[in-house]
Amino acid sequence: MLRDMPINYQQIYVRIKEIGQGAQERKKTLEERRKKARELLGAYASELDALRAKVDSAKQVDANLRCALPVSEPLASSYPPPASVKEATLIAADGSQIVPSRHDAIQYYVINVGAIAMQIGSGNTPEVFTETQLRVLDEFDDTFFSDSQIALQRDVAERKSLLEISKKYSGTIISLTEGQLELWGAVDPENARDFEKNLQDYLDVLKELEKRKAITSGYVDKPGANWVTRLLEIATISKNELNNLRKYRPLLGVTDLWLFSQVLGEHERSAIFKLQAKSAEKYTDSLSIHFFYINVGDKKKPKIARVDIPLWVASDKVTLDNLHGVLIEQSKIMANEPFPYLLHRAHEIAVVTHREKEEIDRMLTLAIRNSGGEIGEISGKQSAKNLPGKTRYKP
Repeated sequence: MLRDMPINYQQIYVRIKEIGQGAQERKKTLEERRKKARELLGAYASELDALRAKVDSAKQVDANLRCALPVSEPLASSYPPPASVKEATLIAADGSQIVPSRHDAIQYYVINVGAIAMQIGSGNTPEVFTETQLRVLDEFDDTFFSDSQIALQRDVAERKSLLEISKKYSGTIISLTEGQLELWGAVDPENARDFEKNLQDYLDVLKELEKRKAITSGYVDKPGANWVTRLLEIATISKNELNNLRKYRPLLGVTDLWLFSQVLGEHERSAIFKLQAKSAEKYTDSLSIHFFYINVGDKKKPKIARVDIPLWVASDKVTLDNLHGVLIEQSKIMANEPFPYLLHRAHEIAVVTHREKEEIDRMLTLAIRNSGGEIGEISGKQSAKNLPGKTRYKP
């Protein structure tokens, strides 16, 4: 019997040694750039008009520019948490999916949305909701649903779930999802038409949530986008260098995550910024995308998250404070790993297990066979992966 070949540790060792040898120099460069970023944040803290003008000039050169745009608060602002919210309904939703695989006998996809609603101060047990959509792909339909198309539908379904659940409650309502507020997927040319349809549905839901005064947000844990750092780079570029804007990256390596870990104290939020992005231009008027950073940890061990909000939330101090306060209170529940508890619970409700997928496969197979339909074949590759005793991970 052939034995599985292990990883070639000799090749890995050689590469790791090379990485280690350059670590000290990279650390020195990063420290210099971080120091520069802190200096720029202070120097441009109140130069909001000048920064907006600079971003306008940069947009003329790069229409796809993505960066932060200052609104009215100094860049390095920090705001302490408000008083605890005494009465409100907090609703969190998350989604998961089973995507079609050509190796399976039946081509289908599932979108499962889990949600949970908690009435703060009521003493009532939180209510749990699930909604599961199943679609079997028709062999006569020349359409293939990519992972990104299904993810689009999942994101819209999450927000629709929040809207429907919000109708069951009155008073202050705060809705949470994990991930950015902006619907993503426009970059995929294969699903451009689906994206436009899903986007319109999504915008309609956001508008309905606004009409109900249901506070809308997207919580981004460990954010990877460095929009404020990019703003600082743009602040320093000269007119002569504008044509080389995309390659102008003097702060490359410095992250917003690090920058705001230096600015925000325990449970503080940052200034409000607007998202400058061509893809965000369809979020107009009261829905225009804004964001702030929040430290759900403490000064010694900061835990920085980004919170995306529409303009109507950003413009109302009471609404903004309610969201800020709830995020802090929810994150405290998770103790040493601060993260909004209700979002964690929504994820647990939404996740689809491998065992559940197997049960769906079984039910579909039985239903199709009982109706005299035809079942496809599992691929040889998938059959081999299904053999007992296989432990290698291969998605």
